[in-house]
Amino acid sequence: MKRVQHCPQSVAELDEFASEPDRAIVETLSRIDGDLVVAGAGGKMGFHLALMLRRAINELGTGQKVIAISRFGEPRAREPFEAAGIETIAADLCDASIYAGLPDAAAVFFLAGKKFGTSGSPEELRRVNEEMPSLVAGRYAASRIVAMSTGCVYPFVAPGTGGSIESDRPAPLGDYALSCLGRERAFLEASDVHKTPIALIRLNYSVDLRYGVLVDLAAKIVAGEPIDLTMGYFNCLWQGDAVAWTIRAINHACAAPEALVLNVTGSRILSVREVAESLGAQLNYVVNFTGEETETAWISNAARAQRLFGTPRVCENTLIGWVAEWVGLGRPLLGKPTHFEVRDGRY
Repeated sequence: MKRVQHCPQSVAELDEFASEPDRAIVETLSRIDGDLVVAGAGGKMGFHLALMLRRAINELGTGQKVIAISRFGEPRAREPFEAAGIETIAADLCDASIYAGLPDAAAVFFLAGKKFGTSGSPEELRRVNEEMPSLVAGRYAASRIVAMSTGCVYPFVAPGTGGSIESDRPAPLGDYALSCLGRERAFLEASDVHKTPIALIRLNYSVDLRYGVLVDLAAKIVAGEPIDLTMGYFNCLWQGDAVAWTIRAINHACAAPEALVLNVTGSRILSVREVAESLGAQLNYVVNFTGEETETAWISNAARAQRLFGTPRVCENTLIGWVAEWVGLGRPLLGKPTHFEVRDGRY
């Protein structure tokens, strides 16, 4: 894999960099005998993950299918997948009646979930984040599964701790985080019954230049909005690295109770104040702040992932510079803020 030396200059170049498979990805997929399903592929990471799979399979020349499953509410949402040779299936994964018609797969990457707009709707969170994963786990009990989770299942910790590690006891705050722990349990329970190899990915936070914590901060600075310091610290990771680590986790998946749990995030704990000041300097904007740093935050320690996969391809300082350039030049954003500053668990 070539090292990225400059900020992507367009969405097409961003997609290329974020989905470029290295030899480790190709080697990982060489051990998978069968087709690959990306469930919930219509979300923010789905296209890059499916495309990295497709590019790696093309290098192998094995002819395996990469199949993206999502509601694909708009017909055009399927076009980039299909143009890249990724098969698509439009389906609501909450509908139990569709599962008999889904294709078999040797490996499943589960990215589906619900977060925003769920405050006060625990039944919706339960339906999407707990009941639907149970359906997926049951249908693909004979597959290897990597399921996306979140660092929000951990309690807040002080930066001096180095961040939460995988063996820490979960302490979800709010209905969303509680439902995410329920999603993990749904996969683990199915794994315990069917001996399905499982890897659970606790991610926070992925950045692809059009969205992410760094983009949230840069966009607020450009808009002249104050930066709230209450959630004073965070982790983040270039989306290409998050996707690559998620894919490589498939060959470390194990059946419960030995299922792999893995924090996927950057190497450093970042200060909101320091990052905002750096972005402001690079954007040539004055940064205004509000509030004061709370002593704790949702931060994770990714040492285990780095032992398995090595250091991130793109370091945090490079990523901050890329975001400053991308936002400063007015390039496209997704308009989907992370709301990482929320501390009461209500989204």
